[in-house]
Amino acid sequence: MGKQIQITSGVPQLDHLLDGLFIGDNVVWHDDAGSLAAMFCLNFLQTSQAQNKPVIYITFDRSPRNLIEKLGTLSDYPSLTILDCFTFGKGAGSSVFLKFYEDKESQKSCQLIMVDDPRKMERVIESLYTLHAPMKEDVRLVFESLTGMADLWGGEEQVVQFYSHSCPRLYELNTVAYWILEKKAHTPRFRAQINQIAQVAIELSIKRGTTSLTILKAEKRELGNLQKPHPYWIKEKVITFDGDKRIASGIDLGQRVKELRTKKGLSQTELAHLVGVTPSTISQIESNMIYPSLPGLVKMAEILSVEVSAFFQTKSARKKRFIFSPKEAVTIKFPEFPEGTIQGKMLTPVDLETRAEPFMIEIPPHTTLSDHFFIHKGEEVGYLLSGELQVKFLKGTYSLHSGDLISLTSEIPLEWKNEGSDFARMLWIKIK
Repeated sequence: MGKQIQITSGVPQLDHLLDGLFIGDNVVWHDDAGSLAAMFCLNFLQTSQAQNKPVIYITFDRSPRNLIEKLGTLSDYPSLTILDCFTFGKGAGSSVFLKFYEDKESQKSCQLIMVDDPRKMERVIESLYTLHAPMKEDVRLVFESLTGMADLWGGEEQVVQFYSHSCPRLYELNTVAYWILEKKAHTPRFRAQINQIAQVAIELSIKRGTTSLTILKAEKRELGNLQKPHPYWIKEKVITFDGDKRIASGIDLGQRVKELRTKKGLSQTELAHLVGVTPSTISQIESNMIYPSLPGLVKMAEILSVEVSAFFQTKSARKKRFIFSPKEAVTIKFPEFPEGTIQGKMLTPVDLETRAEPFMIEIPPHTTLSDHFFIHKGEEVGYLLSGELQVKFLKGTYSLHSGDLISLTSEIPLEWKNEGSDFARMLWIKIK
């Protein structure tokens, strides 16, 4: 395969514990309760959708209707293909399940392919690789489940045969595959055989109401946390691990999100609305109580006008640059003022760390601002490029004309007024 290409599982803390996924990985999930792996699969699928990667979901245990309901909005992903081994498998070709294919209202954007005789292993293999053949790039697969295969094919030996044939082939085809099995439904010998072939093996268990994840095997990684349980919990479909709240040493994701949001002039409520989550979710992210999903992180980066990498860079790692184009200027909001009463742009990228932050401020004609436009404890300097303004302090009211400079140290303007018929434009600099 050459150089190993690392990807994300869609769960940042799992990536940290596992040192990421690699193209070619077959990941086996030993699910102690039979329902714990589902949320990890959903995050994996959401990440694949965000990256526009083709996905094949092979279902032995769920009817197409049930699976589509489980997937929710993911079922409208055009690059998702569901390989239905249930309808003519455990569903025994019942008209109840066949009727789903006739119901036009049930149809989604994803592709749905029915295997006509999934009780024959060779038919499943043929259908799977015929489907995969025209797909490009790294294909993502979810097999639900090895336990369902054993039920359909009459035992564990048949599943081992299928699995031992498929894993090396999928590895060579540069895929990433999730394989789910119900731990309690299988013998220790079967689980050992499955782990021997897999690149990654993970156990999910629940004891005394606490869920935990244990990495049993991880090839080509030097991990010090093998066989160590990591408690986690799920809230609002977000997987959060106990212990250190930081994704990586020295990186405070929550503080970084808050810092960039504040620079952009957005409240938690406004950012939540734009991302499509609740204000409580943003609050928990900034408090490092939960981690955002990868699609959520991508969306936040887009809204805050930064690259995703900006969330994870330490100050010492941020690149020093000298020249910035006008295209990198970022429109900011002024939550304290009605929309349209003031406009502003930060002239440097939001994630640039400087002692002086330059802005272009525009106040429309016939407009009065009953407060200063920034809340800032440091010094500020403004240069009026065009137009005229009046600025009011406790000591009195002063007039500014084009070319005038205003310097603030401890004084705070009480009012800005543009009585003219043209925009007043200022170069404004905040000094930390």
